[in-house]
Amino acid sequence: MDFSRIYDSIPYILEGIPVMFQVVLVSALFGITLGVVVATFKIVPNRLVNFIGHAYTAVFRGTPLILQLAIIHFGLPQLTGYITTPYQSAVIAFSLNSAAYISEIIRAGIQAVDKGQWEASDALGVPYVKQLRSIILPQAFKNILPALVNEMITLTKESALVSTVGVLDIMRRAQIVGGQKAIYFEPLLFAGVIYFTIVMVLTYLGQRLEKRLRKSDGR
Repeated sequence: MDFSRIYDSIPYILEGIPVMFQVVLVSALFGITLGVVVATFKIVPNRLVNFIGHAYTAVFRGTPLILQLAIIHFGLPQLTGYITTPYQSAVIAFSLNSAAYISEIIRAGIQAVDKGQWEASDALGVPYVKQLRSIILPQAFKNILPALVNEMITLTKESALVSTVGVLDIMRRAQIVGGQKAIYFEPLLFAGVIYFTIVMVLTYLGQRLEKRLRKSDGR
C-alpha cells in the first residue's frame, strides 16, 4: 500500500461528504413525511387504505434498494420520457425506500401509545385526524426517536449506492481517483474510513440522545 499516491486526491474525495449528507438529509426528511402518511394508512379503520399502506411497505422492503434506484433512474425515463438527474433519482429512491421502513417504526410507536389516550380523546369528541396529529404522534415520536436515528445511520451507509448512478459522493469520487491513478485499494480504503468515522459519530450521538430521553422519563 502506498497512500502517498493519493495525498493530492484526498481533498477531492472529502468533497463528497457534503454531497452524501445532502442526499441523506433530504431523503430522510421526505422519508419521514411519507412514512407518517403510510403509517397512518396502516392503522385507519379502512381495509382498502390498510391494504395500500401494507402493500407499499411490502414492495419497498421486499426489493433491493439498488434495484429501486436503477428502475427510477434508468427505467422510468423509458415509460415517462422524463429524465431525472442522478441526484434527483437518488433522493426519490432513498425517500421511497426509507418511508417504508420509517412507516413501520412509526406504526409501532403509535400502537405503543396507551389506549387510554385514544379513549380519552374519543370521550372528548376529538376528531380522528386531530387525535393523531396533536395527541398520539407527539408521544409516539418521543418513543421512536432512537429508532429513527438508527434509520439515519442505515441511510448514511446505504448512500454509497448513489455512486452507481453517477452522484459524486464519497464512494464515486474514490472510484474516480482509483481509475485515474490505476490504484483502487488505497482510495477505497480511505473512503471506508470516512464512512466508518461518520457512522461512529452518528451512533455516539444516537446513544447520547437515547440516554437523555431515558433521564427525561425518569428511568
